[in-house]
Amino acid sequence: MEEKKRFNRVLTRLDILVLAFGAMIGWGWVVLSGEWITQAGSAGSIIAFLIGGILVLFVGLTYAELTTAFPKTGGAYYFVEYALGKRLAFIVSWALLLGYISVVAFEAVALPTVIDYIFPDFQKGYLWTISGWDVYFTWVIIGMAGSILITFINWIGVKQTAFLQLVLTLTLVLVGLLLATGAFANGLYENMTPLFTTGGGLLVVIIMTPFLFVGFDVIPQVAEEMNIPKKAIGKILILSVSFAVVWYVLIIVSVSLGLNGSQLAGASLATADAMEALFGSALFAKMLIIGGVAGILTSWNAFILGASRMMYTMAKEGILPEWFGNIHPTYKTPGNAILFIGTLSTLAPLLGRPALVWFVDAGGLAIVLAYFLVTLSFIQLRRQMPDAPRPFKAGNASWVGWVAAILSFGFITLYMPGMPSALIWPYEWLITIIWWAAGCYFLIKKPQHHSQNIKEGKRNEPVTIDE
Repeated sequence: MEEKKRFNRVLTRLDILVLAFGAMIGWGWVVLSGEWITQAGSAGSIIAFLIGGILVLFVGLTYAELTTAFPKTGGAYYFVEYALGKRLAFIVSWALLLGYISVVAFEAVALPTVIDYIFPDFQKGYLWTISGWDVYFTWVIIGMAGSILITFINWIGVKQTAFLQLVLTLTLVLVGLLLATGAFANGLYENMTPLFTTGGGLLVVIIMTPFLFVGFDVIPQVAEEMNIPKKAIGKILILSVSFAVVWYVLIIVSVSLGLNGSQLAGASLATADAMEALFGSALFAKMLIIGGVAGILTSWNAFILGASRMMYTMAKEGILPEWFGNIHPTYKTPGNAILFIGTLSTLAPLLGRPALVWFVDAGGLAIVLAYFLVTLSFIQLRRQMPDAPRPFKAGNASWVGWVAAILSFGFITLYMPGMPSALIWPYEWLITIIWWAAGCYFLIKKPQHHSQNIKEGKRNEPVTIDE
């Protein structure tokens, strides 16, 4: 009977790499590239992503060490619980859950945006207007159909999810390489002006990067479903982050070489328009859209997986209702959590295209808050247990953790009122406030814990630093 409650250990090195890399790519590189370059300039947007990449690499190093030391589904929950206690463990997992669900919702809105680019007259059945954008029934139904499909694939098994991720990631990479080839062969270097802009555009792009790079932290969520050595987990995590940094910089350079300032201003999807301009054919724009759809599905796929495992962990710890912690007896997936997240994803297209930016910014703040708490846990565990076994070790000293913590805190301040890149009222702040109000309910109510503090050694499934 107990065996039915366990996950299947079936994920290989390649499965984990494409899961994390595909999660970090998504659709933002297609729909937002023009906004990045317009806001910060070509060189400015590259610098913004390098800064964001540095943050994520340092945070990734802390995750890599902690994941190999705590190979448990739920990842960050256990890192923070062991170092800082259950309340902060709840906060980090609740923040990550908002970040993950924001990505899932983002992709559900992004999918009909693609169809809108290919078939601009397909929208029928006016529903309502949100933030100046008309929402149509046909637009909504495309996002809902995609959500139902991805939810079903995640529900029937992690190996099916991983296979889909591999196929989609290969498609994505081939299309991206084709774009870069066209840019370096046919692009115009004068198109890259202006290199920089004024007025805080650099900060506006920087605050988008945590959301766009989030995905490597899905790896700890499937720790109990991996069939690889612990040390390899850390190496794969860092490799996936490095690949994502290179990807985003390559896309910015390619779009900057393909379109000048006036073309960027009039572009509906700048990356697709750049592909068409570089090759002189609308067919190539359609090919890029195929890569974009693959990116949507890889990110969508990975974050339903990651969010469902986080909800499973929180349910097992008595924080969320026990219903979320049920493992499907046949498919060995947290089926109820997957269905719940899939339902939220299915409803997201009702908010229309403006929700893309709302999800990016609100999810980004939650993500950097979680990163900050994870880095503090890294520092605390280095001090508390300096000689404990760590299959992957991020250096011999704690300076990696301090750099990651300082960078994470700096990013948090960029979202605050008064900053040029602050969250926008009402939508972005409402998402944040409503989510954390719900979190306060679960934090304040008396939790029905299934176990005692791990330091007392009373957990039903013991977790140790070298488990």
